[in-house]
Amino acid sequence: MADAERRIAHLDMDAFFASVELLRYPELRGQPVVIGGRGHAPERRADGSYAFARLRDYVGRGVITTATYEARAFGVGSAMGMMKAAKLAPDAILLPANFDDYRHYSRLFKEAVASIAPDIEDRGIDEIFIDLTQVEGETRALATRIKQAVHAATGLTCSVGVTPNKLLSKICSDLEKPNGLTILGFEDIPARIWPLNVRKVNGIGPKATARLASLGIETIGQLAHTDQGLLQDYFGAHYAAWLTRVAQGIDERQISTSRESKSMSRETTFERDLHARQDREQLSAILVRLCERLADDLQRKGYVSRTISVKLRYDDFQIVSRNLTLPLPVADAAAILQAARECLKRVPLQRKLRLLGVRASTLEPPNSGGYRVVPVQGDLFT
Repeated sequence: MADAERRIAHLDMDAFFASVELLRYPELRGQPVVIGGRGHAPERRADGSYAFARLRDYVGRGVITTATYEARAFGVGSAMGMMKAAKLAPDAILLPANFDDYRHYSRLFKEAVASIAPDIEDRGIDEIFIDLTQVEGETRALATRIKQAVHAATGLTCSVGVTPNKLLSKICSDLEKPNGLTILGFEDIPARIWPLNVRKVNGIGPKATARLASLGIETIGQLAHTDQGLLQDYFGAHYAAWLTRVAQGIDERQISTSRESKSMSRETTFERDLHARQDREQLSAILVRLCERLADDLQRKGYVSRTISVKLRYDDFQIVSRNLTLPLPVADAAAILQAARECLKRVPLQRKLRLLGVRASTLEPPNSGGYRVVPVQGDLFT
């Protein structure tokens, strides 16, 4: 099938985590709200209203998970340190992240879309690609129907881009946020895509953007008219060829509806540096919780794991990891915990820690071989 005949949609939920929180706290609509960190849950007053924490009162090293559009207007954004964000928007409401709720609403919106267009590529908790090529209906009416179904199932809005390929659709879903709908064909590329900054292309990161700018290339249109030989001198043959293709809106990737998980992980960054001896009780509780959540992920997705790993980041930002391959696959929290503790025996623990993570890899279905449940023996972090 020719690319021009394809109808590929990219659906991106609008400020997803923040929007889920506003379902619970509708009185915060229209206000700058930041999501991230822990320990600042709203306190319920006697009259039933809530007392909310403010960003200016935050102390710690947490980072922002997401923010409402009102908060973003102050320059606050995802992955920004909350202490830095407090200088930009001190009066913003601060809410802790609630990933159980986010996963619940993620399932709801994806089920709603699948009831209309079943060929979906899951790209994360808040975005999907959808192949509409074989779905009956005029494109705008079909995309509108999908948006309405998502809102009916979740109470949330989403933005959708529909074009002949994934590259263009990803760009277009961001053009009219929030609650946007953009439909483009190849003939619209010069007017709608070429004026955009090159960083709008997924795959052109900050370093490539800066290097292109040094060549006087800031827009996608300028990139489209740049000699590929010049690009090759600066970026190498492979990346230069890719830059030339994407600037012309060319993307032949297909929708992948059966992407297999290669690994699953859970990790957390601490509010303060923790020591293996002095903070053993707290570290033990964190490790147990991470293993429990990882076990829940494995069982929910229908996998067992043969390799368990731990990841540590020290107070000097050095990262180390250790893994253990098991004779039989595991999926229960106790067995994962025991394997993680075995890994920790091989890690130097003299320095304080900033982060702890647990990962399960070498995944397989539970009926592919032996399966074991292992009793936990007291050990590291206990």
